[in-house]
Amino acid sequence: MNKNPLIIVIGAYGSGKSEYSINLAKKMKKAGKDKVSLADLDVVNPYFRSRDAQELLEKEGIDVIAPESSYGTADLPMISPRVRGAINDLNKTVILDVGGDPTGCKTLGRFEEEIKNREYEMILVVNTKRPFTSSAQEIFEMKSMLEKISRLKISEIVCNANLMEFTDIKLIEEGIAIVQEVAKKENLIFRTYLVMNDIENKYHEQFEGVKKMNLEYFLNKPWE
Repeated sequence: MNKNPLIIVIGAYGSGKSEYSINLAKKMKKAGKDKVSLADLDVVNPYFRSRDAQELLEKEGIDVIAPESSYGTADLPMISPRVRGAINDLNKTVILDVGGDPTGCKTLGRFEEEIKNREYEMILVVNTKRPFTSSAQEIFEMKSMLEKISRLKISEIVCNANLMEFTDIKLIEEGIAIVQEVAKKENLIFRTYLVMNDIENKYHEQFEGVKKMNLEYFLNKPWE
């Protein structure tokens, strides 16, 4: 990983990619990164967006780039002009939180030139208990679609197999097995599986070399 990496986090609705992005930004800041920016490029999903944790993150010194003022809660394809500046700033660690659908990928494509001019990592977060990523074949198809539209390459895959409070160890093991199959065939890095922070003590630190990351939840459900 570069001294100040550019990390693109992408995933389908319900994958947990926004929670992962927030946790990753906090982890980077805690590790001593001086300047950390989290850019919200999820222009489709009106719920579970990293911009919703903006106040909390900025108190910790993490810069959150999101649509300004009244556009912050709009379900519109609004992208802050600050995103391009952050990508071009090699003194910043930058995390891009991107929706894993064609519209989200097209938005990412706006910055293709800048991203390719800077070394980047692209992480696909997968929940095998969600539609369109419940099998290795579905994940293969999603990966291919995301790469084709964004014109960028996914380098790492993260397993976030869960059914919230109904998650058990069998479910996680099954998810890891599916993601391992994808990683092996697609030559992807697979080193992390995610577990909700309030139940993390139930699970092993590692499953076959895949390390556990405790995921603290910051985004409320729409009905909360």
